[in-house]
Amino acid sequence: MNKWLRFAKWLWSTPWPVYALTTLQSHLIGAVFVFAFLRFGLPLDTFLDIGPFQLVNQYLFLGTLIFGLVAGAVISTWLIIPVLRAMRSGEPFDRQARQRTLNMPAYQAWLQGAIWVLGTTVFVAVNFGVSHRLALIMGVTAILGGLVTCIISYLQSERLMRPIMRRALGEGVPVDSHLPGVRRRIILGWVLTTAVPSVGIVLVVIAYHFDQLGDDPRVVIRAIGMLAIAALVTGVFGMQLVSTSVADPVRDLQSAVKRVQQGDFSARTAVYDATEMGALQVGFNEMVADLEERETMQDLFGRYVGEDVVLHALENGTELGGSERTVGVLFVDLAGSTEFAAINEPARVVKVLNDFFRIVVDTVDEHGGYINKFQGDAALAIFGAPMEAWDPAGQALATARALGRKMESIHPLTAGIGISYGTVIAGHIGHAKRFEYTVIGDPVNEASRLTSLAKLEQGGVLAARRAVEAADPEEADRWTFGRAVELRGRGAMTQLARPLRPTLADRWQAAHDLGLEELPNVTEPTLRENLLDDDEEEVDAAIDANAANIANENLPGRSPAENPRPEGR
Repeated sequence: MNKWLRFAKWLWSTPWPVYALTTLQSHLIGAVFVFAFLRFGLPLDTFLDIGPFQLVNQYLFLGTLIFGLVAGAVISTWLIIPVLRAMRSGEPFDRQARQRTLNMPAYQAWLQGAIWVLGTTVFVAVNFGVSHRLALIMGVTAILGGLVTCIISYLQSERLMRPIMRRALGEGVPVDSHLPGVRRRIILGWVLTTAVPSVGIVLVVIAYHFDQLGDDPRVVIRAIGMLAIAALVTGVFGMQLVSTSVADPVRDLQSAVKRVQQGDFSARTAVYDATEMGALQVGFNEMVADLEERETMQDLFGRYVGEDVVLHALENGTELGGSERTVGVLFVDLAGSTEFAAINEPARVVKVLNDFFRIVVDTVDEHGGYINKFQGDAALAIFGAPMEAWDPAGQALATARALGRKMESIHPLTAGIGISYGTVIAGHIGHAKRFEYTVIGDPVNEASRLTSLAKLEQGGVLAARRAVEAADPEEADRWTFGRAVELRGRGAMTQLARPLRPTLADRWQAAHDLGLEELPNVTEPTLRENLLDDDEEEVDAAIDANAANIANENLPGRSPAENPRPEGR
């Protein structure tokens, strides 16, 4: 008993109870309309002498109605058993359950049609001996009523079966589906709302013209009026069913398209139609899935090579070669990472490195730069390639100052930051099957060498003078010049520049904002040196004494393989 109660409770939660009630409703409405039309709209006893046989027809009508309901319920239950079994199991529909689900609206329409044909045949056979005319009128009326009932039943079933169709079409729309598509549904709507009532009215007029309905014109007027009212009612109801069968899938697609336009590539539309509308739903889902995969690939590609490189490749292609670009270059390298890794757990080392690179990437992105590559515990950032920058040198310098302040959060490690500026070759280097976007030139080498020196600097930031001179004045005012040194691999001297302490720079900026324009330009070495602390002067002296060793040797605790400094990137 408990098993049947659980089954009944589950069945009540499915669309089937509503489906059964709707099917019963359409059957009853059709039968009642035919009975009412023959009883009141076209009363046969007004022009036919059927006597007591009218009562026989009423009992016959009741009997055929009950038989039709019982037979329809039994056959419908038999048809849906494979579907119920598949739904109850929760597993994907097998071929039989799928075919039954897809064809159930058509099966239901054919079943009701067969019941109506059987009932009509019985009425015609029983009444034929009483009056040929009576049998003909009853037969034609029943056929038209049955046709309306079958069409309504199909359209209602198609709508109510959508939740089950969704499961049955989980693997896509079958290519061999012969269900009525949009065009046939519209034709069914026309038959329901126009053709059947019009044929009924024409037949009434013809029958009256040939004296088959008696001499009283009120009979014809009453019959035509009832058919006209029926046409209005079925017109509204039928067109609602037909329009929603097309509008609902289109509305779902429109909603999904809007989500895709807003950047939501996870948008999907439910597939619950086995006609061309279903093929459209499946096609949309496949298209969006491809877009989502492309977006994922682009995102992954951007994480590996940078979003700017991805956009540049999409706009300009990936032809090997390069072009001259004037860029700001920033090189940042952790100090003492080898010793740190030797005395700490790998998990902590990885966390510190990830925190370091997170700070670097976020800061570079905030200032409009592009991370060209990671190398061990170092990173190379470019400003002005592949995308143009309004102030490559200034953006690189501002990034360096911001990084210098943020490095305190990855204690106990420190970092050296070097900045340069100049002309490089930027483009795709490698082979047609494997290449990368990179920059090659003297500014890259200079920034790398400055990074080694910056590790001795309080604050860990050094820049080449040419970077400061090329920067926007607002950014240049935040830097001061120091000694000149010769870096390995460069025949020219590099004059060092370091950022002013934020408090001093802010004081000067405040004075400038007050209109003290008679102050010497802060870019002049004399004023800048007056703004330096004594410890910064001592650092310059240390750099002068050790520049050659620092530039030619590896950092303490790092092997040459761990601290490579190639000539160009």
